[in-house]
Amino acid sequence: MTQWTLGIIGGSGLYELDGLANIRREATTTPWGEPSDLLTFGELHGVPLVFLPRHGQGHRLPPSNIPYRANIAALKQAGCTDILSISACGSLREDLPPGHFVMVDQYVDRTEGRERSFFGPGCVAHVPMAKPVCSRLSRLAAEAGMAAGIALTPRGTYLAMEGPQFSTRAESELYRQWGMDVIGMTNMPEARLAREAELPYASIAMVTDYDCWRDDTHSVDVALVLEVMRANTVKAKRLLDGLTATLAGQTRVPGPDGIEAVLDSAIITPPGARDPAMVARLAVIAGRVFA
Repeated sequence: MTQWTLGIIGGSGLYELDGLANIRREATTTPWGEPSDLLTFGELHGVPLVFLPRHGQGHRLPPSNIPYRANIAALKQAGCTDILSISACGSLREDLPPGHFVMVDQYVDRTEGRERSFFGPGCVAHVPMAKPVCSRLSRLAAEAGMAAGIALTPRGTYLAMEGPQFSTRAESELYRQWGMDVIGMTNMPEARLAREAELPYASIAMVTDYDCWRDDTHSVDVALVLEVMRANTVKAKRLLDGLTATLAGQTRVPGPDGIEAVLDSAIITPPGARDPAMVARLAVIAGRVFA
């Protein structure tokens, strides 16, 4: 594969992208339902992009009701080769202040009740998640952010909580004791599903607040988050501009982590035991291995 097609999942505050060429918007559906909103197709520096606001226009969907499977499947159907997630988050470290960006490289998943897999009865798969993000895309995004003058930490662990309420102080202190760096509500099961769809995934966590662990600051609230979010969104667009300028000059080859072929050794159900209806449904995200 020689052409990058970058899927952008925009989180809180990022509901559209500026400066795209050849824009078109399309409704789509998947075997797992409709995604959060219309897909916006466009180009930046000649690189094809497919943008999807995670919460929908107008921020209509709470974290627990985001159609994560449909979102990833829709981006796969649209021809995306890689996915860049952009999310608001809280900081659990003094040296990660509001306005700081973190390139997530690890997760602790504390979400509950969300559908975490495309696979299931009739066709079982176990994808590896020891390294849950794409090292290449994460590095390129980090380099673009730092080149744009954004305060950015290239590694960090993201605690995924269920929400929609923010943490109690006891929870916030516990997560700090665990060594977590940032906390958010939406990167899981998104990262898991991207891996099952063989899509390299990277996540930019944009700090909006200190959660509620600091005694000398106000507890996190929506008004404070929105104030910082506006500035973070401007910086995220600068990062994306620099990233696509870099990608425009590169030929895309399979990444170093083997993500594009991860299902070769992950599907445990032998062909003769697979449910044809399940296989037909999975063809959207795993058609390569069922061909």
